[in-house]
Amino acid sequence: MKLFRLLRVMRMIGWLSPAALFRLVNAIYRSGVNLLALLRFAAETYGDRTALADEQGAYSYRELYVRTNKLAALFQGEYGLSRERRAAVVCKNSAALMQTIVAVSSSGADICLLNPEMSGDQLRDMVVDLAPDLIIYDEEYRMKLEQIGCSCPSLLRVQEIEGIVRTRRILTRFRPSPSGKLVLLTGGTTGKPKQAAHRPSLFHYLNPFVDFVVRLKIKDAHAAYIATPLYHGYGLAVAILCFVLGMKVVLQRGFDALKACQLVREHQVELMNVVPSMLYKMLKADADALTSLKCIACGGAELSPKLAEETLNRLGNVLYNLYGTSESGLNFIATPEDLRHNLRTIGHPLTGVRVRIMDAHDQPAATGEIGRIHVRNEWSAADHNEQWLDTGDLGYVDRDGYYCLCGRADSMIVSGGENVYPLEVEQILLTHPLIEDAAAIAVPDEVFGQRLKIVVVPGCDADVALSEEALRGWLRDRLARYQMPREIEFVDELPYTPLGKLDRKKLGEIGREYRR
Repeated sequence: MKLFRLLRVMRMIGWLSPAALFRLVNAIYRSGVNLLALLRFAAETYGDRTALADEQGAYSYRELYVRTNKLAALFQGEYGLSRERRAAVVCKNSAALMQTIVAVSSSGADICLLNPEMSGDQLRDMVVDLAPDLIIYDEEYRMKLEQIGCSCPSLLRVQEIEGIVRTRRILTRFRPSPSGKLVLLTGGTTGKPKQAAHRPSLFHYLNPFVDFVVRLKIKDAHAAYIATPLYHGYGLAVAILCFVLGMKVVLQRGFDALKACQLVREHQVELMNVVPSMLYKMLKADADALTSLKCIACGGAELSPKLAEETLNRLGNVLYNLYGTSESGLNFIATPEDLRHNLRTIGHPLTGVRVRIMDAHDQPAATGEIGRIHVRNEWSAADHNEQWLDTGDLGYVDRDGYYCLCGRADSMIVSGGENVYPLEVEQILLTHPLIEDAAAIAVPDEVFGQRLKIVVVPGCDADVALSEEALRGWLRDRLARYQMPREIEFVDELPYTPLGKLDRKKLGEIGREYRR
């Protein structure tokens, strides 16, 4: 079965010709079974076609391979990276970061992608726990590393990489090695980030690769804009897939909605990966600049029905809702047709994904019953691929077989004996024409134990002010009694993480302020 799907992939992207097969075997022989071999093959296949573009310039596939191969040799020869070694990266999106990830992984060392926006304490704890042999960092984070007293044996500014690969003579030749592990961090929006280690595998990633290409219809796309941070894993996976298909990948160091729209227009981008908050801001900034898009891969956070409907209405059938986790990888894709059937759906599982929804008694939930989502696949993080993985998310499957999310299990509250899911309330709030954003959090209640407090961002373009009394009246027709909020607060904006997820830890602080 796996061989059949491998042949299907190779036929799909034109790799079954004798010449292509020779290039692939030669690339693996010279570079090993790793990401560098993939880049070498792409260089020999796509040559001078533009592979990567950022604020510093553009690089062809041939240039990108030569630079990355040189960097991999540097990491092996001068920094001693190899199997059983580890490097950590604290960087924003750039061509240099992309080269670094491929080079470190191909040296055989493990590479951990750290969120640059972590607090000093979080970063210190993570560095102590990882004990990396090398840290590659952006200049703007040098002070933070100094403040935490980083004692890593070697440090390298990512800004130095350009000069190294352009001018320095690397005496050591790259020694082929299997890819090291890619260590991602979970979002940490409700607790401490956890490590999820993945080892790139040709066979294990065949199913998500095929489903991504086929369901999203991107085989013939020419340019992609990666809006999400590479350190999130989601953006990195899409970028690597684009290299396989010979696309031009456009990166932006830090997300700015207007600049992102300009990049889409300038490069005539057809594929874009975003989190919902990015998509919302881009539609607001300049929706007319997005007409070249044929596929918007939206994931990393819950997609609101209101945003899904607006995108489909303004841009047509180009929106795809993706669901996965740092530990389990990509698991579900909802096509535009799925979303038009049910705006809240995450669609259907990928080929090779087994799903079960378990109720409070750890028994399979009935159709329409909310429970914890468990998945099992071959591309989950190391040590999880042979067992069921509890995603920590709640959801259900409807009568038509569509899966839907109901938020995190640890955000559910019990009010007067009834289960209340904040995400359900939030999604209803977002259908209000005068509400731009909304969140629901738990606050204590003497009678019911817990109730909801809703935090609302009114639309700035509203012709009339939104009052608490009017909003309560609107909600009474749409919420059950036990879902009705104890308190409503109007604010200018909600807290989001750099990944675009609602920061429920900070929202929890609002609840604690209420208790005081």
